[in-house]
Amino acid sequence: MSGKAKDILKLDLYGLLGIENTATTKEIKKAYRQKALKCHPDKNPDNPKAAELFHQLSQALEVLTDAAAKAAYDKVCAAKKQAEERNRKLDDKRKKIKLDLEARERQAEAETQDEVEITRTLEEEITRLREEGCRLLEEEQRLIKERIQREREEQQNGGDYRHRNSGPGRCSRSNVTPKLKLKWKCKKDDDRNGGYCQEFILKLLQKYGDILNVIVSSKKKGSAIVEFATVRAAELAIKNESGLCENPLKVSWLEGQPEVAPASQSTQGSMTKERDYESVVMMKMRQAAERQRLIEQMQKEDDDDEKGATS
Repeated sequence: MSGKAKDILKLDLYGLLGIENTATTKEIKKAYRQKALKCHPDKNPDNPKAAELFHQLSQALEVLTDAAAKAAYDKVCAAKKQAEERNRKLDDKRKKIKLDLEARERQAEAETQDEVEITRTLEEEITRLREEGCRLLEEEQRLIKERIQREREEQQNGGDYRHRNSGPGRCSRSNVTPKLKLKWKCKKDDDRNGGYCQEFILKLLQKYGDILNVIVSSKKKGSAIVEFATVRAAELAIKNESGLCENPLKVSWLEGQPEVAPASQSTQGSMTKERDYESVVMMKMRQAAERQRLIEQMQKEDDDDEKGATS
């Protein structure tokens, strides 16, 4: 059994995260973020145990968010719990006899066949996770570092955080939703559209945040426009998404990068309380008009491309 598997078996992964063993993947991620933010080494430079605890939290996230590894870990925990329950039911004399017997058995045979099989399963799953790389863990840790950096910038700037100064190629209209233009290689007679359809693009990009609309050009193959709910989600997509390995995406801003000027929590709370039915209806109407304008713009671009190709 590898040292890493033994170390994990010594840990109470659920206790580290402060959750029950029935917690969902979403609840596990949420608990990890909360714990990791508090004990991150960057936030606790004077605590020598912060790095070790942060590493243990990362191990907990890595194992408990993978179905096979979690099942193997739960099985080990269940076996330990059953053994502990049996020990509690034994009286002192029988317990001493049992402990002596188990000590002699451990000398003759390190582990029973069942324990070896259970532990081997967990070890194989941990090895697989290490070989495949834990993209989820890296992404969560990156987001935590970015959040800590933002908090430092807010403290340095007196709490008045602004996204970035406006400049060439940046949209100054803060009330316009961010939109990205996607391009990929596609032949005119390709019914699969290069491997990209509206549903696939939605699944590919929604991991970065909420998506309001996806428009795949019906005239010009290999082109689409995606409307995000937040600038942050669009930024993550344009920075990290490359699409299919065999047919990569070219992602760019459609109307320039919007400027972000977030309101304070108290302002946001009062706005939420004052929002009535009429304002919600007006907001939906504006969103519908924006989507219609987006469709018309894309159709115009397709028509212009066709005219340029024939001239």
